Amino acid sequence: MLPQIYIARKIPVEVESYIAEHFRYKKWDRLEPIPREYLFEQLADCEGLLTSGTRIDQELLEHSPKLKAVSNISVGYNNFDLEAMRERKIVGTNTPKVLDDTVADLILSLMLSVARRVPELDRYVRAGHWSSKDDENIFGIDVHHKTLGIIGMGNIGQAVAQRGKWGFGMNILYHNRHPKPAVEQALDAAYRSKEELLRESDFIVLMTPLTPETRHYIGEREFAMMKPSAVFINASRGATVDEAALINALRQKQIFGAGLDVFEQEPVDPNNPLLTIDQVVVLPHIGSATSQTRLEMGMLAARNLVDALYGRKPSQLVKELQHLYES
Repeated sequence: MLPQIYIARKIPVEVESYIAEHFRYKKWDRLEPIPREYLFEQLADCEGLLTSGTRIDQELLEHSPKLKAVSNISVGYNNFDLEAMRERKIVGTNTPKVLDDTVADLILSLMLSVARRVPELDRYVRAGHWSSKDDENIFGIDVHHKTLGIIGMGNIGQAVAQRGKWGFGMNILYHNRHPKPAVEQALDAAYRSKEELLRESDFIVLMTPLTPETRHYIGEREFAMMKPSAVFINASRGATVDEAALINALRQKQIFGAGLDVFEQEPVDPNNPLLTIDQVVVLPHIGSATSQTRLEMGMLAARNLVDALYGRKPSQLVKELQHLYES
C-alpha cells in the first residue's frame, strides 16, 4: 500500500499529480492557514507532511504517531523543532537554490524602489500633487556605483552580489560566519566585520537565517552605525530585526529608508508604524512568489518527501538532521 501523507497548503496541480503517483494523500485546499487542531486530526494516520511554516514541535509530533518525514516548501526551516525531530528520528527537508534568482530580483527591486522613492512618488502623482515647482523634494539617491553590503553570503546573497556588481557597478562588501575566498575572487568582494560593513555600506541587505543567535541581529546599536544615507533591506525573516529600533532609526533619520519583505508579525499588523513612514517600501513576504519558482519549489519538496518515505536520502535534507542517514 502506498504511504499516506498530508498536504497542508495549496500546491500547483502539477505537484499534486506527481504526489498522486507515489502516495495516498489528503489535503488542505484553502488559501488561509490550516487550523492547528484540524491538522492534528488529519496527521493521525500520516507518514509524511508537505507544508510551509507549520510549527513542527513536540505537540504536533505527539499527535502524529506514524509521522516519518516533513517536507518544507521553503528555504527557511525555523519552524522545525530540531531537537524534537531528532528524538523521534523525523526527516526534515527544505527547498534551497531553486528560488535564489527570484528572491535576488525582488531584493534589487526593493533597493531601487527605496532609493528612487518609487511607491511614494507613484502615490504623489496619483494624488495630483505633481507640480512644475517640484525639484529637490522629489529627489532620490543613486544605486549605481555605490557600496552594497550583504550580511549572509549564501546562495541568495551571492545572487544579489552578482546583480549589484555586474548590473550596477557596485562595490561589494559582505559579512558571513566564515569568509568565502571563491566569492571574493569571483565578485571582487571584500569581507568585513559586521560593524565595518554597517559603517561603510550605502545599501545593506540582511539575508541571515533566523536562529536564536540572529534574533534581533539588527537593532538600535546597528542602526546607529549606519550612514544617514543608508538603505536597509530585509528579505530574510522578520525577527532578525528589532522593528521598534528600525522605526526609531527611520523617524530620527538615522538612515535614508528601508525595504521590507518580512515582518516580526505576519501578516503585518495594519497599525504597525512602519506602514505610515514614506521612506519604507513594504511587501507581503513575496520573495519567491512567482508561478514558475513556486512550481519548482513544490516539485523539489515533493521529491524530497518521496525519497524520505521510500528509504532514500533526500537531496535537501537539512544539515542538522544529516545524522539520520549516517551508519
